[in-house]
Amino acid sequence: MKVVIGIPAFNEEKNIAKIIVKLQKISDAIIVCNDGSTDLTKEISEKMGVEVINHPKNLGYGAGIRSIFLKASKMDTDILVTFDADGQHRIEDIESVIDPIVKGDADIVIGSRFLKNENSKNVPKYRKIGIKAITKITDSVTDLKLTDSQSGFRAYRKNILKEIIPSDKGMGVSTEILIKSSKKKFKVKEVPIKILYEGDTSTHNPVSHGVSVVFSTMKYTSIEHPLKFYGIPGVIFLAIGLFFVLWTLQSFSETRQIITNISLIGIGSVILGTMLSMTSIMLYSLVSVVRERNNE
Repeated sequence: MKVVIGIPAFNEEKNIAKIIVKLQKISDAIIVCNDGSTDLTKEISEKMGVEVINHPKNLGYGAGIRSIFLKASKMDTDILVTFDADGQHRIEDIESVIDPIVKGDADIVIGSRFLKNENSKNVPKYRKIGIKAITKITDSVTDLKLTDSQSGFRAYRKNILKEIIPSDKGMGVSTEILIKSSKKKFKVKEVPIKILYEGDTSTHNPVSHGVSVVFSTMKYTSIEHPLKFYGIPGVIFLAIGLFFVLWTLQSFSETRQIITNISLIGIGSVILGTMLSMTSIMLYSLVSVVRERNNE
C-alpha cells in the first residue's frame, strides 16, 4: 500500500529537516504544506526532495490539511498520514496508526494522547482540559466516542480523500472531518500514542483553537441537523414566551395593569422562538433540496 505522509508546516525551520529525514525511511512519499512561512521552512523542504505545497500567505491549519488532502488524492495514495511538524509526535507510532487501516478495521485512525493515561503525563494541564472539553462537544454531535478529537496525528484510507474535502481553514478542521465522517458512517478508531512535550512547543494558541472548534462545530451541526440546532431552542423560547405572555394577560385581567418587564420578556421570547423555528424549517428544506439534487 502506498503510504504518504502529509505535514502542515508554518515557521518550522528548526524541526522540519530532521522530521523529513526520519519519515523518508518509512514512507513512499512526503507532502509538506508550507503555510506562508516567513522562515526557511520552504527552502529546507524543497532541498529535501519532497512534494512541497506553498501557500502565498498563512491561511491556517485547516487550509494546510485541505491542500494535503487534494495533493494526496492526485498521487494515488492508499493511506495518508497527517503528522505535525512541531516535533511532538514519535515516528515509531506511525506503524500503529496505519495498522487498523491495513487490516481493514478502520477508515480513519486517530493517534490519541489520552487513550492511555500514562501517555498524556507531559501534556500541559490547561491543554488537556481544553482538548477534553472540545472532544466532549465533538462527541455530542457525532456517533463517535473519542478521547482525543483534536489530535493532528491521523491516518486516512484512500476513500476518505475522495469523499471528504475539508473546508474549514482553522483548527476546526479536525472536528469538521469527524462530523462529515460520522454522517457518512465511516469507521473511526483511536490508537494510543505518546506525545513528546519539551515545554509547551505547540504553535496553536489554545484560546483561538477552542473558539475555532466551537464555531466550527456549531456551523456544521446547524447544517447537518438544522431542526435540532435551531428548532429545539426555538420551541423552548416559544414556550417561555407564551408562559410570560399568559402571565401578563392574567395579571392585567386582575389588576388592569401591565407588568412591563414580564410582558417584554414574553414578547421577546415569542419573537425569538418564532424566528428560530422558521429558520430551522427553511434551512432543513434547503438542505434537503440540495441533497436530493446531489443524489440525482
